Amino acid sequence: MFNDIGPLELVTIIVLAVLVFGPDKLPKVIQDVMRTIRKIREFSESAKADIREELGPEFKDFDFEDLNPKTFLRKQLDNDELGLKEIRNGFDLKKEMAEVTEAVQSADSPSSSSSSPSSSSSGSGRLDMTKKSEDPEKDDRPPFDADAT
Repeated sequence: MFNDIGPLELVTIIVLAVLVFGPDKLPKVIQDVMRTIRKIREFSESAKADIREELGPEFKDFDFEDLNPKTFLRKQLDNDELGLKEIRNGFDLKKEMAEVTEAVQSADSPSSSSSSPSSSSSGSGRLDMTKKSEDPEKDDRPPFDADAT
């Protein structure tokens, strides 16, 4: 229930409780809180039992946690009938990113290792990723004329 409370937060809550209720009333307050929590749990369990009884014997194994959307989706996606485990296992994002990084580094290393600036199109050792036509004279579009517009 309180899995995300750290030790420092727990000490802070205890100190605040002692300051607010006082050391003499604190044990009675803790007993009252525990009694209330126990009654709420009993009420919840009896309500669950009444609902199961009203639903009938075909819903005897009905679990109320399945009504939580996260739990429902997790159960349905873990079902192997859809073949989603194979798809999930076949797609490894870390492996794909490592391959892409390796390919970029291997393509970048020959241009940066050469000493002549003419081997690199920009002169800074970077790859030019812009799309260029193979024959610049064979471009289908007419040149842009600023005076014509």
